[in-house]
Amino acid sequence: MNQFADALKDKKVMCLMIDDLDIYDDSVLDSSFLRWTKTPKKFLKLINDFKPDLVLTERVSHFSSLILKHDIPLIIFLRGNYWEEIESKKITGNHVKNFLKQSFAEKCFTKARMILPICKYLEKIVKEKYPKQSTEVMYQGIDNSEWFEKRGMQLKHPCIGLVQDANIWDKTKELLILPKILKKFPNVNFYWAGDGEYSSEILSKLEIFENFHWVGRLEYPSDVRKFFSEIDVYALISGADMSPHSILEASLMKKPILATDVGGISESVIDKQTGFLISPGNIEEWNNKISFLFSNPDICERMGESAFKFVNKNFLWKNIVDNFLKILKDNQMYN
Repeated sequence: MNQFADALKDKKVMCLMIDDLDIYDDSVLDSSFLRWTKTPKKFLKLINDFKPDLVLTERVSHFSSLILKHDIPLIIFLRGNYWEEIESKKITGNHVKNFLKQSFAEKCFTKARMILPICKYLEKIVKEKYPKQSTEVMYQGIDNSEWFEKRGMQLKHPCIGLVQDANIWDKTKELLILPKILKKFPNVNFYWAGDGEYSSEILSKLEIFENFHWVGRLEYPSDVRKFFSEIDVYALISGADMSPHSILEASLMKKPILATDVGGISESVIDKQTGFLISPGNIEEWNNKISFLFSNPDICERMGESAFKFVNKNFLWKNIVDNFLKILKDNQMYN
């Protein structure tokens, strides 16, 4: 959110970025339970000194409930499906801690002035949970100055690159379609940049193929930039997603996109224009689109150019901030 804050300042809007160390005393940080039961002195000083007109938070937490307690308008920037995440934590997490978090979250979602989901797909989920709550979509932005050609990885061509971690099984399991695709295209190199809890399970199925290459988790953004500079096509193979930032990054590097059509992905990929959207589990469709792109280099290049223009027009932080300020004005929260 630092880039979002910088874009706000460019619009002459006073803003202050804060994290836990800014609002919680050291003694409270040492105890997660105490954090949920006290109002830290640092928080009170910050509020009294800065006197915010509103607070935008990307986490539903004790901090959010403190904001509401002090009658400061709260706006929640929601990046993911909080309710699915909390259900998964019920199975393995600390039950008391999860109960406290869920109680605070329920209060925040119902009493916030507004919720800003990261995509239209997520907005529908929020509306189902809180039909009376005010919502507007606010996309994740990107700084185009960070994404320029910088080679140095010496990848083999032709190639397809994937940048995604393997921490959530519902997302990761879609990668299990890759063995049949790898077998279909022995002369196309597939590079996967990423790691995570389920990476070994996926790698055990993929590393038997000579045209598959795992590069691990890359340094961000320097090595990711090099990776995007050298791949021919970017692929996102996911079973569930909202608004993946990697699609924006690959688009700014003028790469055509192949992506599973799930969640909010269709909001950052224009099918048949900036790339292709592919139905979950449809191996034949993946094979057809891969074959088409490598058989039509001119179309491949045009799609990359279209992706570049689309993201520059719709997803730069300055555009996101303009939309954010319009939302505030329309809701009489900003003059």
